[in-house]
Amino acid sequence: QLESGGFAAGEYVKQLSQQSDGDRDLQEHRQRIQALSEETAQSLKRNVYQNYRQFIETAREISYLESEMYQLSHILTEQKGIMEAVTQALLLQADRDDPALGARRAAAADPFLPLSAKEAAASEEGRQRTLTTLLEKVEGCRDLLPESPGKYLVYNGDLVEYDADHMAQIQRVHAFLMNDCLLVATALPSRRGAYRYDALYPLDGLAVVNVKDNPPMKDMFKLLMFPESRIFQAENAKIKKEWLEVLEEAKRSRALSEKRRLEQEALPRPPPAPPESTNPFDGEEDEEEDEPSAEEEAVDLSLEWIQELPEDLDVCIAQRDFEGAVDLLDKLNEYLADKPASQPVKELRARVDERVRQLTDVLVFELSPDRSLRGGPRATRRAVSQLIRLGQSTKACELFLKNRAAAVQTAIRQLRIEGATLLYIHKLCHVFFTSLLETAREFETDFAGNNGCYSAFVVWARSSMRMFVDAFSKQVFDSKESLSTAAECVKVAKEHCKQLSEIGLDLTFIIHALLVKDIKGALQSYKDIIIEATKHRNSEEMWRKMNLMTPEALGKLREEMRSCGVGNFDQYTGDDCWVNLSYTVVAFTKQTMAFLEEALKLYFPELHMVLLESLVEIILVAVQHVDYSLRCEQDPEKKAFIRQNASFLYETVLPVVEKRFEEGVGKPAKQLQDLRNASRLMRVNPESTTSVV
Repeated sequence: QLESGGFAAGEYVKQLSQQSDGDRDLQEHRQRIQALSEETAQSLKRNVYQNYRQFIETAREISYLESEMYQLSHILTEQKGIMEAVTQALLLQADRDDPALGARRAAAADPFLPLSAKEAAASEEGRQRTLTTLLEKVEGCRDLLPESPGKYLVYNGDLVEYDADHMAQIQRVHAFLMNDCLLVATALPSRRGAYRYDALYPLDGLAVVNVKDNPPMKDMFKLLMFPESRIFQAENAKIKKEWLEVLEEAKRSRALSEKRRLEQEALPRPPPAPPESTNPFDGEEDEEEDEPSAEEEAVDLSLEWIQELPEDLDVCIAQRDFEGAVDLLDKLNEYLADKPASQPVKELRARVDERVRQLTDVLVFELSPDRSLRGGPRATRRAVSQLIRLGQSTKACELFLKNRAAAVQTAIRQLRIEGATLLYIHKLCHVFFTSLLETAREFETDFAGNNGCYSAFVVWARSSMRMFVDAFSKQVFDSKESLSTAAECVKVAKEHCKQLSEIGLDLTFIIHALLVKDIKGALQSYKDIIIEATKHRNSEEMWRKMNLMTPEALGKLREEMRSCGVGNFDQYTGDDCWVNLSYTVVAFTKQTMAFLEEALKLYFPELHMVLLESLVEIILVAVQHVDYSLRCEQDPEKKAFIRQNASFLYETVLPVVEKRFEEGVGKPAKQLQDLRNASRLMRVNPESTTSVV
């Protein structure tokens, strides 16, 4: 019935009510339906978990397939480039054999040039003039794009840029394709036909990807500049095809010309003939100068792995093979370690340095807090180790610590604030100090040979401790918890902080320094509460003996006084359930000793004077009240009872407070001794009209 499509809950309940014999039948039906509901919920949970696992496996397979497709696309692109390079080489050879044929072919229609550029392609001077004319319309590119004899305009046109994530239109741009770079400019709304510089991308590090049409998103292509990418839309399919073809052709021409230049520079050149000199010692100097130049020309850069090194680095970066990229760089550095810095070597290093910057940017992005923070500190080891191998130890240290700070902050924010403060503090301390300990161990593993980075870790640990104390104080002190709860929470934090001593890191003094202000405030606040309560009891004091009514209550009071350190309390008990003390004095004793015990749990040297002054202020309230009552009371019987209470305060409570304070702190308190001595003077002359202040 429940699974049927036309199920009506109201009718079903009405039918059950008519058929049931009483309340018991309805309860049984309710229990059966509730059991069925719980079983259905469990089944749904199992199905969701199973589907979730299948989804993860499917996503992993898709990721593998995407990587393989990317590799296959790269291989096909390389094969296409090789075939077109061979064709281009054959055409160039034919042009050399027949210059007239080459001139006619160059003057014919070039499919990769727009009409305006074809008309100006009669000579190199015409090409440069066209480039200069167009670039005058682009603001801010004159200094970034210096004129050179070999630079000319290949293609240009309007495009629309889209967001790569949400496929939302961003802006209209105008692209200028030169023979060695691509310039992107945005239109100026105030001036028609004028543009503002936006970005400049060398063709060496540029990859072009065709985006499949998915209406209404069509006629698009993607430009990859590691680690970023941009998507552009052409006006129609024909213009998109022209852009794809002209970009690929420009990249091939650039790579071919660069390869020829390197080959020509690698060829040995005869040294220039020295001028004739009549100096007989010039011969020896010339021989000495010829030796380094011969060594300089002896650097062999025509090896296949050196020629393909920039492209191999691009492939490694694209496939996220960071170890392979750094291995190639180490191999090159080892090969050029003892070689002279000739001009070809400098140019090769300039090309490689561009890839090193790209690799560094990718590794920096891997360590950025925007990436997933799951996996713990070990998840960053790969990127950190490669940055260290690249000689970027300082940057690796900074990024690693920023990543871990974001992870710790996220973990603290994700903690649920429970109703019980102590339970939340246990979870907070476990999460924070465990993360700090794991980070310290991973830091010691990654930066074992970089002693200069340890100071940065100590500074980071201090800032992380400040973040922890902020969360701790907000929950413990800002919420006005009791002093006993605050003392337990601080005790838990100190115990967890001691775990860091396993790795030789002691941050106890830092947590003391950060908590001292809040603990002082808590002590002073609780002191004010005790003083206010004591004054209130003093105002209602009748100076009568306590009657606890039952032996159990008397026994409980004895245990409470014994736990406070008052061992001779029995001498103040009378017959039956009477106590020869005032309720005010007994309550003051219990409250003061409880305050002292909780305050000693919070104690550290910076709190010494605050705790001592608070104790003196609390005790003075009771002492002054007894002094005043002793001087003002006229009834002899009550006066004797007040003296008995005063004796309990001066001879029992004050010594216990002084002894417990000395045990907890480790040194005697002169202020408490002075207070007891002053009280002794007052007891010598109880009829005095002066009071102790």
